[in-house]
Amino acid sequence: MSNKEKTSEELKQTVKEKYSQISEQPMDFNASSCCGAGENSDEVYNIMTDDYSEVEGYNPDADLGLGCGLPTQYAKIKEGDTVIDLGSGAGNDCFVALHETGEKGKVIGTDFAEPMISKARKNADKLGFNNVEFRYGDIEDMPVSDNVADVIVSNCVLNLVPDKPKVFSEIFRTLKSGGHFSISDIVLVGELPDALREDAEMYAGCVAGAIQKEEYMGHIKDLGFENITIQKEKTITIPDDILAKYLSKDEIQEFKNGETGIYSITVFAQKPAGHSDEELENKEIEVLSNGPTCEPGSGCC
Repeated sequence: MSNKEKTSEELKQTVKEKYSQISEQPMDFNASSCCGAGENSDEVYNIMTDDYSEVEGYNPDADLGLGCGLPTQYAKIKEGDTVIDLGSGAGNDCFVALHETGEKGKVIGTDFAEPMISKARKNADKLGFNNVEFRYGDIEDMPVSDNVADVIVSNCVLNLVPDKPKVFSEIFRTLKSGGHFSISDIVLVGELPDALREDAEMYAGCVAGAIQKEEYMGHIKDLGFENITIQKEKTITIPDDILAKYLSKDEIQEFKNGETGIYSITVFAQKPAGHSDEELENKEIEVLSNGPTCEPGSGCC
């Protein structure tokens, strides 16, 4: 069954099972594969990950090599902030955020793979942190009250979620008035070959679940976020030895010479100050009625 034929719940179950397995894989393997899914590459060591080693608050034990950016570096976290990390894994970005927000602040990590939650809690206990917590839950229905977070971060997670507009509406709901997010994610420009787009491991590997960049940015705009900025963008190149699992030599060459691009982007946006929950509800109804913002012929609708 291809990804496009699977239901949202089936896709989420695929990701949950894969990431429970990935939680026990070494960082080196995950970094040299597509987000820990499928086979690793002998050609490239870091396919998607950025180097955290110089980031203050970084703890190697909490880094599973599953990110595609450094969102906490761009998140403008202040002392005393409440920060939420979506798809917190073993706690890597939470611990970096905790360094920024300090003892007066609070960090909440959410993840729907229970082995990840267990690993993150053990890491927090080992480090002696008492103002960080990890909650089990789906980021399409966050286990967090309204208007809680000053800042929300996420690192290479939203591409794994079937209903991306719902996640952004949850981000809007849980942010305080005037709060903001900084999210690193994988997006596309152009269409992936069918063999990549329809493969379950490529979905769990943060590639097949990615949507068009224009569509992704449109979802953020449609919900009423302000000051939308791409803080960083880099090209993601899948090594030939991984592509060879899905494509022939001619197809690999055609893909590499074509117009399709895979990118990691780090996006900043802010919830308007004084924005009411009633306005958000009306905006969600409008988005559901009209569909996402797409240009004709962009292929995102």
